[in-house]
Amino acid sequence: MSVLSGKKIVLGISGGIAAYKTATLVRLFVKAGAHVRVIMTPAAKDFVTPLTLSTLSKNPVHSSFYNEEDENAVWNNHVELALWADLFLIAPATANTLSKMVSGSSDNLLLATYLSAKCTVYFAPAMDLDMYRHPSTTATFKALQEYGNVMIPAESGELASGLHGEGRMAEPENIITFLEKDITAKLPLRGKKILITAGPTYEAIDPVRFIGNHSSGKMGYDIALAAANEGAEITLVSGPTNLKAEHELVKIINITSAEDMYNACHAHFKNADAVVAAAAVADYRPKTVAQQKIKKADENLTIELEKTKDVLASLGQEKKNQFLVGFALETENELEHAKQKIQKKNLDLIVLNSLNDEGAGFGKPTNKVTFINKNFEVEPAELKTKEEVAKDIISKIKQHYNV
Repeated sequence: MSVLSGKKIVLGISGGIAAYKTATLVRLFVKAGAHVRVIMTPAAKDFVTPLTLSTLSKNPVHSSFYNEEDENAVWNNHVELALWADLFLIAPATANTLSKMVSGSSDNLLLATYLSAKCTVYFAPAMDLDMYRHPSTTATFKALQEYGNVMIPAESGELASGLHGEGRMAEPENIITFLEKDITAKLPLRGKKILITAGPTYEAIDPVRFIGNHSSGKMGYDIALAAANEGAEITLVSGPTNLKAEHELVKIINITSAEDMYNACHAHFKNADAVVAAAAVADYRPKTVAQQKIKKADENLTIELEKTKDVLASLGQEKKNQFLVGFALETENELEHAKQKIQKKNLDLIVLNSLNDEGAGFGKPTNKVTFINKNFEVEPAELKTKEEVAKDIISKIKQHYNV
């Protein structure tokens, strides 16, 4: 999964020959999972059609403050466009547009939107060799970067004039790579390593049967993706599940039993900065596992069980500087039992969910949790999607590291 997935991107296109490349750029943004809205200067429409870009982006393309041919036209709100964006890219950025950005001129919709932007603004210059090297252009680049804008350097190659040299707009694929690297480098949990457990464990009775539970693993997987989207390197120890976590920062270790999970967690615990134990680990397992399938014979079958190793408690005993987060699924005396787990397992935070709450529990897209920290401060939350709860949990980790 690209770090651009889910991002809201405003693409500003000014009037240069490189505008023809923006069709590919929009396609790559959409392929990465981003939402794209396009603003064109009037001159840009001479090089690429709004129809092409609206078709690729699946959004209307804006190029003026209103439709002059329609007396009932609604004003294109540049402020709304600017505030909607998670990032703003101007590509190609011509010498004319760049100089107006520096001076604060706003004689078209693109420039007015730029002046209203609160997000990071990237610009990809495109112009001929001598224009690119001109002292006024160099001064423009410097001023824009001092304003906080980020420049995507032009590349060398054949130019529209027939000359060969610097000034060619970066290729769309290279722009995508630049944005991904720049965004990733600025993420708050960049460099942090987080160990996460997810899903159920299966404890074998015989070669075909097991003791398990109804955990889907969704909560743990959502936490892993939420943390990865903040830049953390994730080791996800997962019990049997059909879920996937397609993100370059998520490494999945598939396990089956509680013993497998115990071994995998201890193998990676020392290198972890934080641990989120969201798995539903079996408390008991069959004391003896039949080597052959148990045949149906007697009216009753007795299976002797023994305790499994408590993965989270064992990590709590070894904890040095790790921020340790556990889960508690309770049906009675919820707060009391959760607080006991904090002490018993040496946790920094516990996420309490109750089966008594509507919308919470296994196999549901939502969850209703209460956060309790090691000081027994209780923070109840409303019913949310599991994706939203995952973000709340990662916010707790960010608060711990003051990022």
